[in-house]
Amino acid sequence: MNQTLEGHSGSVQVVAWNEQYQKLTTSDQNGLIIVWMLYKGSWYEEMINSRNKSVVRSMSWNADGQKICIVYEDGAVIVGSVDGNRIWGKELKGIQLCHVAWSTDSKILLFGMANGEIHVYDNQGNFIIKMRLSCLVNVTGAISIAGIHWYHGTEGYVEPDCPCLAICFDNGRCQIMRHENDRNPVLIDTGMHVVSIQWNHTGSVLAVAGSQKVVTQDKDVNTVQFYTPFGEHLGTLKVPGKRMSALSWEGGGLKIALAVDSFIYFANIRPDYKWGYCSNTVVYAYTTPDRPEYCVVFWDTKNNEKYVKYVKSLISVTTCGDFCILATKADESHPQEEDETETLGAMFVLVLCNSIGTPLDPKYIDIVPLFVTMTKTHVIAASKEAFYIWQYRVAKKLMALEINQITRPRREGRERVYHVDDTPSASVDGVPDYSKAIQGTRDPICAITASDKTLIVGRESGTIQRYSLPNVGLIQKYFLNCRAYRLSLNCNSSRLAIIDISGVLTFFDLDSRAMDSTGQQVIGELLKLERKDVWDMKWAKDNPDLFAMMEKTRMYVFRNLDPEEPIQTSGYICNFEDLEIKSVLLDEILKDPEHPNKDYMLNFEIRSLRDSRALLEKVGIEDASQFIEDNPHPRLWRLLAEAALQKLDLCTAEQAFVRCEDYQGIKFVKRLGNLQSEAMKQAEVVAYFGRFEEAERMYLDMDRRDLAIGLRLKLVDWFRVLHLLKTGSGVADDSLLEQAHNAIGDYFADRQKWLNAVEYYVQGRNQERLAECYYMLEDYEGLESLASSLPENHKLLPDIAQMFVRVGMCGQAVTAFLRCNQPKAAVDTCVHLHQWNKAVELAKSHNMKEIGSLLARYASHLLEKNKTLEAIELYRKASYFFDAAKLMFKIADEEAKKRAKPLRVKKLYVLAALLVQQHQEQVKSAQRGKAGGESSEAASALAGFLEEEVLPTAGRFTDSAWRGAEAYHFFVLAQRQLYEGYVDTALQTAFHLRDYEDIIPAVEIYSLLALCACASRAFGTCSKAFIKLESLETLSSEQKQQYEDLALEIFTKHTPKDNRKSELDSLLEGGEGKLPTCVATGRPITEYQFWMCSVCRHCVHAQEISSCAFCPLCHSAVGKCSPEDLATAYNNRGQIKYFRVDFYEAMDDYTSAIEVQPSFEIPYYNRGLILYRLGYFDEALEDFKKVLDLNPGFQDAILSLKQTILDKEEKQRRKTKRNIEKNY
Repeated sequence: MNQTLEGHSGSVQVVAWNEQYQKLTTSDQNGLIIVWMLYKGSWYEEMINSRNKSVVRSMSWNADGQKICIVYEDGAVIVGSVDGNRIWGKELKGIQLCHVAWSTDSKILLFGMANGEIHVYDNQGNFIIKMRLSCLVNVTGAISIAGIHWYHGTEGYVEPDCPCLAICFDNGRCQIMRHENDRNPVLIDTGMHVVSIQWNHTGSVLAVAGSQKVVTQDKDVNTVQFYTPFGEHLGTLKVPGKRMSALSWEGGGLKIALAVDSFIYFANIRPDYKWGYCSNTVVYAYTTPDRPEYCVVFWDTKNNEKYVKYVKSLISVTTCGDFCILATKADESHPQEEDETETLGAMFVLVLCNSIGTPLDPKYIDIVPLFVTMTKTHVIAASKEAFYIWQYRVAKKLMALEINQITRPRREGRERVYHVDDTPSASVDGVPDYSKAIQGTRDPICAITASDKTLIVGRESGTIQRYSLPNVGLIQKYFLNCRAYRLSLNCNSSRLAIIDISGVLTFFDLDSRAMDSTGQQVIGELLKLERKDVWDMKWAKDNPDLFAMMEKTRMYVFRNLDPEEPIQTSGYICNFEDLEIKSVLLDEILKDPEHPNKDYMLNFEIRSLRDSRALLEKVGIEDASQFIEDNPHPRLWRLLAEAALQKLDLCTAEQAFVRCEDYQGIKFVKRLGNLQSEAMKQAEVVAYFGRFEEAERMYLDMDRRDLAIGLRLKLVDWFRVLHLLKTGSGVADDSLLEQAHNAIGDYFADRQKWLNAVEYYVQGRNQERLAECYYMLEDYEGLESLASSLPENHKLLPDIAQMFVRVGMCGQAVTAFLRCNQPKAAVDTCVHLHQWNKAVELAKSHNMKEIGSLLARYASHLLEKNKTLEAIELYRKASYFFDAAKLMFKIADEEAKKRAKPLRVKKLYVLAALLVQQHQEQVKSAQRGKAGGESSEAASALAGFLEEEVLPTAGRFTDSAWRGAEAYHFFVLAQRQLYEGYVDTALQTAFHLRDYEDIIPAVEIYSLLALCACASRAFGTCSKAFIKLESLETLSSEQKQQYEDLALEIFTKHTPKDNRKSELDSLLEGGEGKLPTCVATGRPITEYQFWMCSVCRHCVHAQEISSCAFCPLCHSAVGKCSPEDLATAYNNRGQIKYFRVDFYEAMDDYTSAIEVQPSFEIPYYNRGLILYRLGYFDEALEDFKKVLDLNPGFQDAILSLKQTILDKEEKQRRKTKRNIEKNY
């Protein structure tokens, strides 16, 4: 576009571009400012402003394009918005402004003065500080600012905390700062008169434009110097013309525009990207504004897949063969190798990666890897003073030589460091000595390259040093008249290509020998070929005389230093092999680096390959053969062999294959020669060239379906194999059909299309893969069906069982384990899935002894973690009710000590008692089974049903289980009755609490009893309660005093006597035996008709239970009485009558209990005791005998009673005998 800015009447002096909003701002010599916008290919005025007082000296948009700062020569400053509104303005008195720049975050403004000073202001125009200019130290005379440019980080930074603020003066002095207060800036003396500076779009290159005196010509030459943010000189561009006045980068950093006189010059810039090519993979790095690291992309061009890695402070990317070296600064927090004691202070790291970016081996080094090259066996990194050599290894089998050397230190001979001024011999040194790296040199290193046997080091003076590899020894020094920027060796290390800092390509023959003028032999010769403006070159890997080079925007191919016609391209050369050049358009890729396109990979054939192909196509094999004979290359011979095969010229094809050393091709030609059919030969050739569809059709036309199937088998095309098998007229090979089904199933399974895979695995009868597919589909019914269809002890059953285990399906897993005869694994599965009932059942059915210890171990583990309730649940599920009950009692006791809510404590005791009851039922069932002749590991007998006077040690088992629940039940009941106003009933209930001092603290019991007695006006009972309270040793003296004071207050008003005496007092106070207590009211039960709970065996008055749906104590449902419960009720009523010494009526109730439940042994026992007391010894022995038949656990008690009866009978007989003798 070339358009006149018609709005200006004077010459335009300042322009500023807004990248975000695509707007151009211009100002002329009259101070007129115009903002232009592009519309339909033309620029139109959007806003106009004129101050009419002074001329504009500089304008700058901030990073996001929202604000513009304009400075005038007279000190006026205006900040406006992109929509034309003025934000603020200020006049700086007595100051002549000439430059302005925004900071990255738009919080700081830099103002450059005409006298060379730079002042720092905030974004509201408030002065902060005068900037310190370190580059002007010891500078005298008048100076002016040539340019201020602050890179805003829009494309990221080359490394964290990278210098980005460039300030340059007309005398050539320049400083690059990290921020406005940087005390340690990068200082540069360009040695030229500077007129303008500017960063490129990524902040990686600073261009400095101006003029430089040439001593030999005594005139100024327009020059552009390029620097890194750290002050390293990258290159020099000389520009024709008289006076250069400005420069500007193109938006992508690939071109630079230079204003010289009345002309604009454009120069192509070839960025030195961090990139490489290895194993069909392009590796490239770029920065992004949202991350401080480099994004390194490994792009597999063959499969179009990419792998992304993020690397901090990346220095370079170097590739060779299948591997890549990433040179970076070492992360201080990153662990280093354990044995690298000599490099504990290493500041840099070389990371060996494969072609997908997987790090294989990092090496920490102490030298700055400014230059890195690698071969198939070595990595060489060089600083300016020294070079480091690392013989890297990758995962492979050790060779015999390596095995013999395995005892040597791992690093010995593999890592070495040499100073560039040293003269190493070829001996193997020990561990690397990094102290050499800190020694300076007058002639620094500027470039390196290496091949398998040679290392070349270039120095700034033009000296080239040649070393041998792998044993490093200095072989030769050569002297050139240029400073090398890039070096490259050909494939046989005979020639060296040199690209100098000005882009001039020259060649040096390392092995040539000639005589100089003095008659001495000189090794090495500078060849006559020289090319300018070269920015890339690559030697052919298979021909030492072939190379490709990039000159401006053209690619040249040279053979023996003779060029072919150029190819128009700007690609970077990746590879040169087999007469083909592969290049990549990195400029295009890095425009959108996250989405590389295969169209950016270019392949070029060199002229000899193109000419050979044209001769074969248009002339014939004989002429082409002669041309290839004159220009031999394996690729050309292979091309000739393929053309000969097409025409079935087997003789020529064989000779060509011999010349290109293709053994497989020779064998193929021999095989073709043995075939009789021309059609068969043609089909084989077609298949050889990869035209498989055509080859298959030819085989089928010859009625050779077997060959078509064989072809598809070689290609592993199982879909086609299956199709051919099914469409054949004969009977298909069952084994091959099955193999095809399984292969197609594998194809779908590899792509996680499990449903499709199942279809083919079923047809292929592949049970192993079928199980895997069912598992991945979560089709557990199908998996269970498959397991059931397998025969016993099938090898797949354990795997299927494990699949069920992983998803928690215990029953199916156990079934599978049992079917393959692995009961131990089945039990382990139950334990793992917390199915302890099933585990115990399996352990018992398979006579496994370790289940008890396993339960105990797991319970201990839970208890150690304070998971007592989980341990209780564990024991309960495993039917270890007694152990569960003990833990539950422990929890209840702890809660009681914490003085938790009484109702909660009662519930805990009820749970514990229910567990005890379950344990009793378990033992009872076991005893009955044992009595019936069944083997069982039952616990001890049901001692809880024995009479207290017969078995006093075990008689409290049942009662003690419910004591805690009873205690807190009566405790809660008494208080509820008290608060509801039933004071007499509350007193009766509170009387029962005296039996539970071991569970509820005595102070709480007697406090409640005193309170109830006082409310019931039973002051005698109240007095006794106070006496008990005052005698408690657990109370402190202060508490006792409080009780004494309260008693004094009560009994001074009331006589300590009970006003009324209940007829049941004597019963409540106890006697020979206690009456059962109603758990609903707390009153004793004296009637013969009452209800008994079938769960807790506690009684309730008949009239009370009619209004209850649940047992007041254990909260079980009130249902129809079972025969066992009815028998228990008769037995308990008999007990009441027994306690009231109504023996005959008690015997009637015991007899009724026996009639209802003949297998209930307790009524027999109780009736026997009454008969024994009444002297009916024979009848008593009959009942005891029945007890033993029902429950052998009573054996000891019965035998004891039987002996007592026999002793009494004997005693009675003796007494009768004495009386008879006395009377007669």
